Amino acid sequence: MSFLRRRNATPAGPEFDVLAMDPGDWPGNLGAGLLPAPDGTCQGVFLRYDLFGGRGPAMIIGNLPEGSPAREVAEDEVPFEVGQLLLALENDEDVTVVGTEDMPVLQGDNLLIVRRLKLSESRISCVQFDRSDGVLVTIAAWDRPITDDLYALLKPLPAELFQQG
Repeated sequence: MSFLRRRNATPAGPEFDVLAMDPGDWPGNLGAGLLPAPDGTCQGVFLRYDLFGGRGPAMIIGNLPEGSPAREVAEDEVPFEVGQLLLALENDEDVTVVGTEDMPVLQGDNLLIVRRLKLSESRISCVQFDRSDGVLVTIAAWDRPITDDLYALLKPLPAELFQQG
């Protein structure tokens, strides 16, 4: 796995649970990135799931706490995770948000209000929801729809996954 880290010896880990799919539940490779603030706090975590066989990135899941600058986007601007997906795909197309739709989804015993973003690039699926602790979760997928059964796979990942051994 590759991680973005501060340059000093102490790794910067998230101060919140990262909601994502367990790496063992995904049939490919997982990469993770931390968004450090100048003071060393973690301003977000994004996980990139790639398919086997070098077929490229399939999905990016981001977790951005309140106050993270990556959450501040204009109304028609794509979320940070969509931008990361486009970068990973080496796609420099100008993509914008053309509409949103709110829908209720059950995740275990929790009711989520999921915001489905409609983008100018129809091959990208993107959804967002707020967790009870104020963390914004964004899922961006390339060339595959995001269905309700995906939410059942989401769970907090252990903190030690984001620390150097």
